Amino acid sequence: MSYAFASIETLFYLAGLIAIVASIKVITQKNTVHALLYLVISLLAVAVCFYLMGAPFAAGLEVIVYAGAILVLFVFAIMMFGLKEDEVNHAPQNKGLSMWFGPCLLALCLLAEMVISFDSADIQHRLAGTVVSSREVGILLYGPYLLAVEIASFLLLAGLIAGYHYAKPDIQGGHL
Repeated sequence: MSYAFASIETLFYLAGLIAIVASIKVITQKNTVHALLYLVISLLAVAVCFYLMGAPFAAGLEVIVYAGAILVLFVFAIMMFGLKEDEVNHAPQNKGLSMWFGPCLLALCLLAEMVISFDSADIQHRLAGTVVSSREVGILLYGPYLLAVEIASFLLLAGLIAGYHYAKPDIQGGHL
């Protein structure tokens, strides 16, 4: 099946636009859970960008590490901090499906992009020559980039400790 608009550049810019729109929605949402939903879409769009740049291993890591593990950590932090009364009282009370329309539309656009890129023989041929093995990535991460990996791990640890410190109850038995 041939798609007239299916060039790598077009799909890349569309995925980049989806990432930008979803990121703007992350910082403008008043509800924390809805912001996390848009963050998932943003991270998946960045993974599609990585894939279209010829880095399927980085795209897979983006999905597994960021869209998976880091977002679970964010959900854990939200549960640990608890929703504030203001957020619960002022959250939109719409129980319908309209709040799902934006994230679903962006996710469907990303799904269509991936189907088109997997179906297009030209795109697959252009992406096939740039595959990097996990061994090469591991050698680079624990070779010349070891310091950067360790700094990132300490930043994550510092964030976790700060979250715990701010979420623990007062000594007098007060609430968070």
